[in-house]
Amino acid sequence: MTTPVQAVELALSAVERYHRPDLESRLRQAKARLLDDQVRVLVVGEFKQGKSMLVNALVGAPVCPVFDDISTSVPTVVRYADEPAATAVRSVDPTRQRTERVPIPVERLADYASETGNPGNRERLSHVEVGIPRSLLAGGLELIDTPGVGGLSSVHGAATMSALPSADAVLLVSDASQEYTAPELDFLRQAIAVCPNVACVLTKTDLYPEWRTIAERDRKHLAAAGIDAPMFTVSTTMRWHALESGDGELNTESGYPALVQYLRKDVLGRAGELARRSTAHDVLAVTEAIAGPLRAEQSAQQNPEKVQELIGRLTEAERRATQLKERSARWQQTLSDGVADLNADIDYDLRDRLREIIREAEAALDAGGDPTKTWPQFSAWVQQAAASTASANFLWATQRARRLAQRVAEHFDEERSQVLPALRTEPSDPLRSVRSLTVREGEKFTIGRRMLTGLKGGYMGMLMFGMLGTLVGFTLLNPISIGAGLLLGGKSIGEERKRIITRKQTEAKAALRRYIDDVTFHVAKDSRDMLRGVQRDLRDHFTALAEQMKRSLQESLQAAEKSVKASKSERDARLAEIAAELRRLEAVGQQARGLLSPGNPGAAA
Repeated sequence: MTTPVQAVELALSAVERYHRPDLESRLRQAKARLLDDQVRVLVVGEFKQGKSMLVNALVGAPVCPVFDDISTSVPTVVRYADEPAATAVRSVDPTRQRTERVPIPVERLADYASETGNPGNRERLSHVEVGIPRSLLAGGLELIDTPGVGGLSSVHGAATMSALPSADAVLLVSDASQEYTAPELDFLRQAIAVCPNVACVLTKTDLYPEWRTIAERDRKHLAAAGIDAPMFTVSTTMRWHALESGDGELNTESGYPALVQYLRKDVLGRAGELARRSTAHDVLAVTEAIAGPLRAEQSAQQNPEKVQELIGRLTEAERRATQLKERSARWQQTLSDGVADLNADIDYDLRDRLREIIREAEAALDAGGDPTKTWPQFSAWVQQAAASTASANFLWATQRARRLAQRVAEHFDEERSQVLPALRTEPSDPLRSVRSLTVREGEKFTIGRRMLTGLKGGYMGMLMFGMLGTLVGFTLLNPISIGAGLLLGGKSIGEERKRIITRKQTEAKAALRRYIDDVTFHVAKDSRDMLRGVQRDLRDHFTALAEQMKRSLQESLQAAEKSVKASKSERDARLAEIAAELRRLEAVGQQARGLLSPGNPGAAA
C-alpha cells in the first residue's frame, strides 16, 4: 500500500514539469508536516500517582526519575531517537518563542527534571527532552510526563490545562488508593472539550487489594459526569517483572498491553487517519489544479465550435476566484468579524472572571482582620484562582477559534469541504511575567506603642473628667477621673488597632488590584496574540488556495484561446499528449484516494 509520504512524492514528480511553484510548495509543506509532526500524549495527574513510573513502564526504560522522595519539577518529553540522548530546553524569549537547547548526560536527568535536583524549577527550564530507540515511539508518539500538580485546580494544574489544546491525547493518572476527586472530574470535562483522545489510567493495583472496587466506583463517577473515556488498570511492578523475566502472562496481568494497544490504535491510528485524509486532500487538489487546464484544452481541441462558450465559463470562474482574494470576499469578512468578536468576548470573559476574584478576595480581607497574618495563604489562593481563570479563558478561546475556522472554511467554498491548517495553539505561560502578589509589612502595633497610645488617651480622659470634678469640689485625681482615664485609654488602644488593621486591609486591596491588573494585561495580550496567529494562518491558507484556483483557471483560458489557432494535425497530436497526461495524473489521484480506504495501513510518517 502507498504511504502518505510516497503519495506526496508521486504528486511532486507528476507536477514538476508544469512549473507551478505554488502547487509544489503546497506538496512540500504536506510532506514536511508528515515527517515532522509528533503525536503528543500528555500524562497528567496529582503528586505521587505514578505518572513517571507509567511512562517508564510504557517505553521499558527508566527515562523519568522515580524515587519516593523525588517528584518531577518540569515536563519531560520522551520521543524516539536512534541513540539515547537528553536535552534541557530553556525559554530565552517567550514572546518570540526562542529557546536555548543544552545537551545533558542522560544519567544526570534527575538533576534537571526532578524537584530534588531542580527545586521549584530554579533553572527556569521550559521542559526536558529524552530520546530513546523504542518501537512504541517510532511511529511519532511523544509521551510528556508533566509535573505533579498538587491538586488539578492549583497553579500547576492550570498550566497543565493550558497545554491541552496542543495535545493529541491525554492520560489522566490516578492511583487505586481513592476514588476520583471533583478536580479530577472537572479536569476530564475540560480535556474532552479540546482534545480528541482522553483516557484514564488507574495505577498501583498491586498495592491496593480493593482496586477493583475503586475502579468500578470511578467508572460510575465518569458515567454520572457524562464523561466518555476508557479506563485502564495497571500495575507497574508487574510490568517491570514481566519485562525482566519475559513472562507474557504476567505482562498481560499488569494491564499494560491494553494501554499500549490503545496508544497504537486509537491515538497513533487516529492521527494517522487524519494525516492520510489531509494528504489525500492535498494531492487530489493539486492534481485537479493541473488536470483542470488540460481538460479545458482537451474540450477546446475536440470541439472548436464551442470554444467561445468554454472561454465564457472559464472567464466567469476566474472572476469568482479573483473575488475570493479580495477583502470584500465573504470568507474574509467572516474571518475579520469573527476575530473581532472573539477578541471582545474573550476580553470580557477574562475581566468578568477576574472581577469575581477581586470581589471574593476583598470580602475575605474585610472579614479576616489583619491580612498580614494570613497573607501567605491569601496570596496563594489569589494566584491559584488567577491561574485557573487564565487557563479556562485560554481553553474557551481555543474552542471558539476552532469553530470560527470551520465557519470560514464553509464560507470560502460551500460546495466542498476544506482541510483546515493545523491550528495547534501552543501552551504559553503569561503569568510568568506577572509580578508576585506582595504587601509590605506595615506598621507594627508594639507593646510600647500600645502603652503610649493608652497613656495619651487615658491622660486626656483623666484630665478632662478631673477638671470637671474640681467644679463640684473633687480633687483632680479622683475615682471618676481615674476610671475615665482607664476607659478612654483602652478605647484609644482599640481605635488605633482598628485604624492600623483598616490601613493594612486597604494596602492589601491595592496590592490585590495591582496584581489582577497585571494578570489582565498579560493574559489579554496572550489571547490577542493567539487569535492574531489563528487569523494569520487562516488568511494565508485560504488566500493561497484562491491564488492556486485563479492560476489554474488562467492557464485553462490561455489553453482554450490557443487551441483556436491550431491546425488539425496539431490538434490531433496535442489531444494524444493531453490524454496521456490525464492518465498519468489520474494514476496519482488513484494512489491518493487509496489512502482513504479503510484497509490502508499507511502511516503518517
